[in-house]
Amino acid sequence: MVSRDLLDRCRRGEQAAFEELVELTHRRVFTLAYRLVGDRHEAEDVAQDAYLRMYRGLPGFRGDSSFETWLYRITANAAVSRLRRRGRFGDILDDPDDAVDVPDEASVDPVDRDEIQRALFALPVAQRTVLVMRDAYGFSIREIAEELGLTEGAVKVRIHRARRRLKDLVYGPAEPHGHEAVREHLPELAEERRRG
Repeated sequence: MVSRDLLDRCRRGEQAAFEELVELTHRRVFTLAYRLVGDRHEAEDVAQDAYLRMYRGLPGFRGDSSFETWLYRITANAAVSRLRRRGRFGDILDDPDDAVDVPDEASVDPVDRDEIQRALFALPVAQRTVLVMRDAYGFSIREIAEELGLTEGAVKVRIHRARRRLKDLVYGPAEPHGHEAVREHLPELAEERRRG
């Protein structure tokens, strides 16, 4: 958790404070960026853009939400902007409803977070984006809809489909209760990254 004192020091323009802030939050910012854009090099660019936006916006940050939530929104916005510039934003808007093949190595172990991570990246970009924003980072349906330019109904449908596909990838289509376990692990994956 970022302290108010650290934020105040950053607002006063203390370079060391800003470096400390980046050090404290970089893993979380990079992880969100990577999960949204799906490429490590692009995720680094997104993280850099997010920190530049955060630095410029810090004087106006009023604390209506937590700093971390505010930084996640900036990062998600930077990722979406990058996907738009790269011509990949259509992948987020498109929601193919074709079947996803379940890999042969799909695990039935409900605590295999690595398998969940691999399955997450096997999802179509449109579904992975809304699922990560909702289940791993706690964005509201409204916030996701506004960020992506979708209706709230479309976001809800995509989240439902993404959860179902993720469950099928991890547990196989026959497991009736798998998606609750997968949903439980998404915030844990984000928390693991935060703790570093």
